[in-house]
Amino acid sequence: MHDAIAVILGGGRGSRLFPLTLSRSKPAVPIGGKYRIIDVPVSNCLHSEIRRIYVLTQYQSESLNKHIASTYKFDIFSSGFVAVIAAEQTEERSDWFQGTADAVRRSMRHVGTEQWDDIVILSGDQLYRMDFRDMLRIHRESGADATIAMKDVPPEQTPGFGIMRVDKSGRIVHFDEKPPAARLADLESWLPGRKEPAYLASMGIYIFRRSALEEALSNREHDDFGRHVIPAAVPRLRVQAYVHDGYWEDVGTIGSYFEANMALTSSRPPFNFWDAQKPIYTHPRFLPGSRLSDCTVRRAIVAEGCHLDRCTIADSVIGIRTEIQAGAQVRRSLVVGADFYEADDDATTRGDGPRLGIGRDVVLDRVIVDKNARIGDGARLVNDAGLRDMDGDGYYIRNGFIIVPKDGVIQAGVRV
Repeated sequence: MHDAIAVILGGGRGSRLFPLTLSRSKPAVPIGGKYRIIDVPVSNCLHSEIRRIYVLTQYQSESLNKHIASTYKFDIFSSGFVAVIAAEQTEERSDWFQGTADAVRRSMRHVGTEQWDDIVILSGDQLYRMDFRDMLRIHRESGADATIAMKDVPPEQTPGFGIMRVDKSGRIVHFDEKPPAARLADLESWLPGRKEPAYLASMGIYIFRRSALEEALSNREHDDFGRHVIPAAVPRLRVQAYVHDGYWEDVGTIGSYFEANMALTSSRPPFNFWDAQKPIYTHPRFLPGSRLSDCTVRRAIVAEGCHLDRCTIADSVIGIRTEIQAGAQVRRSLVVGADFYEADDDATTRGDGPRLGIGRDVVLDRVIVDKNARIGDGARLVNDAGLRDMDGDGYYIRNGFIIVPKDGVIQAGVRV
């Protein structure tokens, strides 16, 4: 699709995903055993025949840069690319992006040099499948200046979203950011075939005509799409709704990220990374198949290149190159994996500490073990005390989940 271009918003410090964002940006956070979050919107674009993609970021972008450079390569006869634009100092501005709209505004010095009629603006921390060609079709057929992807949500969830009311033509006629229950009566939309009102929440996915975007970004005080640009555009421009009825999940918090990973292990997951026609692309690693020796595995994903020895795995995601030693029990947990293998006698890497991966007789329950972490023999991470938030020695607890950060070390016998 030569007349459309995509921009993926990488976000700022990603504090809601800390400590997974301790050394990487949100789009670079691993998910599903072998992927990165950025692979989802990029793959959606590629399957929608959108081949020119910018990723805007300003925090810890090295890991993201490396992943994109090693994954998304186009041949010399294609005009396609996936490029990272980091916040940069210019003669006009020397500070960081101030919001989603400000990020796009300040990146137009690069994005604006391309030829395009419409721009698809996406979030970098969402899990979903969407063919943007259908959204573009409705956008163009309706003559819209902007189109917003929307999801029907139950009334109890409306305080967490921007809710919009649409008329019979699908045009958005009213916008309310995170409305209380008392205002819901004014936000009911009636969709074809529905006998009950719908409450349409913005998914943070937008399409703008080029001229409409340039006009919207001309107000330098409007730094955020959800808080500034969209509320200002609804009464002045034709803003169309595109209702998405498939799976969609914001994975921008530790809780939602954990639950999205756990949902992948169900017999019928609401989101599946594999699709014969539209797979989610990621970096090809050419790893061997995983080896499981006398293990008990129930409802789990085990990525390639792992070695599991006489352990028990249940309701968990085990990422690439994971080593799990005998007697370990991993329940309701996400083990991200490793970037490398460690030989049994490799003392230069670990010193006197535990070896890479999960040691003997370790117990994990509702734990996120980030990449290249080491958990010593006999450690027990189950949050027996039911703590909500704290910083420990080699681990963090956020929203009740224990998180061992990237390159973290849990010594043998530690109990949490």
